Amino acid sequence: MKVEQIYTGCIAHAAYYLEDQGEAAIFDPLREVQPYIDKANEDNANIKYVFETHFHADFVSGHLDLAKKTGAKIIYGPTAKPGFDALIAEDNQEFKVGRYTIKVIHTPGHTMESTTYLLVDENSKEHGIITGDTLFIGDVGRPDLAQHVIEDLTEEKLAGHLFDSLRNKIMPLSDDLIVYPNHGAGSACGKMMSQETTDTLGHQKETNYALRADMSKDEFIKELLDGLTAPPGYFPKNVLMNIQGYDSIDQVIERGQQPLNADAFEAAANETKALILDTREAEVFKDGFIPNSINIGLDNNFAQWVGELIPDIKQPILLVTDPGKEEESIIRLARVGYDHSIGYLKDGIDTWKNAQKELDQVKRIDVNGLEDFLADDGAKIIDVRKRSEYESQHVVGAENIPLNEINKHLAELPDTKFAIHCQGGYRSMIAASILKQRGFDNFVDVRGGFDKILEDDIKVTDYVCPSTLL
Repeated sequence: MKVEQIYTGCIAHAAYYLEDQGEAAIFDPLREVQPYIDKANEDNANIKYVFETHFHADFVSGHLDLAKKTGAKIIYGPTAKPGFDALIAEDNQEFKVGRYTIKVIHTPGHTMESTTYLLVDENSKEHGIITGDTLFIGDVGRPDLAQHVIEDLTEEKLAGHLFDSLRNKIMPLSDDLIVYPNHGAGSACGKMMSQETTDTLGHQKETNYALRADMSKDEFIKELLDGLTAPPGYFPKNVLMNIQGYDSIDQVIERGQQPLNADAFEAAANETKALILDTREAEVFKDGFIPNSINIGLDNNFAQWVGELIPDIKQPILLVTDPGKEEESIIRLARVGYDHSIGYLKDGIDTWKNAQKELDQVKRIDVNGLEDFLADDGAKIIDVRKRSEYESQHVVGAENIPLNEINKHLAELPDTKFAIHCQGGYRSMIAASILKQRGFDNFVDVRGGFDKILEDDIKVTDYVCPSTLL
């Protein structure tokens, strides 16, 4: 059976491409659909169906654009109520793609419409299951997202449904089936996903905590809900976009690809109250950036942090990027529903410098300067990593303010000078840009973060707590 996983690491997302005898199907496509169309064209195939496993929360799916551009039919599982033309399949309904069969298995729990698709090859052999967020490698989908859209769907109710779906619909299937999930490690749709992105169902029955044969429903619900952190704020908004519809990605790109000189960029920022988002890497950003801009580097968990830190997905955004990265920045914003990029600084930050406009900077120190910095009376250190990272290991005396909570805790920051750090330097520069925007100037950022604190030859072990919480 020809099934290809198309994995996008920056949002830990897997789409799937199935093709046989000139017919193709796409499962859970991303917003930018041209790569799927190109793949089908290479196979001289027509995309017949777009299968959706559920209404996604962590990204805006490309189902509408893909259907419009190819004539493909959008398929959802039972109970789905989209605001556009789609075929709502019945449980156990079958669809043909060439000689292959796709069987609908309704598996509510992550959401009520969540559906698994059983893939059957040309010899009637069951090959694999495309599970969406029902079953991951090492985990299962969190059951607390639908409640943010439909109040009656409590996480306990959905967890109970998920237990039944796994026991009655998934676990009875053959051990040799390949599990094709929608996400891997790094996604906020689960809490302990594996780095692996496929596995056999039999191995998952042996190793996945949620598939233990002796687990009661009450035990399942307790373990599933234990340790769940609050989902990113943009999740419910992405769900609604996937249910109700959205602008074509082509419109979004055209709207955002407006090159602006320094004067026009400054005027647009003042007139529209747009957020200035700088997507360059931290080490470059620190040396010179437009005052009041926020740095979220494109080369890391960009979409996740945009979603965490920009509460309004309709916020107008002006971009500062490395030259040539403008369209990529626009697309990666649109993947998570931020469709209102309105222009970018033509030729990047050099345009601003050449116009002799004001620049701001963030002071960054190496680990070998941290000891002297902290020796000054009253100096503090702020750790912006997640609480779980901090509680595992942290600098003695450090205070923990996770990056996604920083705007809520500005009043707790010290009046004296302080240093900030994360694990490697990406998140701390985001935090630094936010602090600069809010008027703070009494801090430094630690280059390389906690990784360098642990690894550097300079003795800083007096400040590190390797095993004891302090």
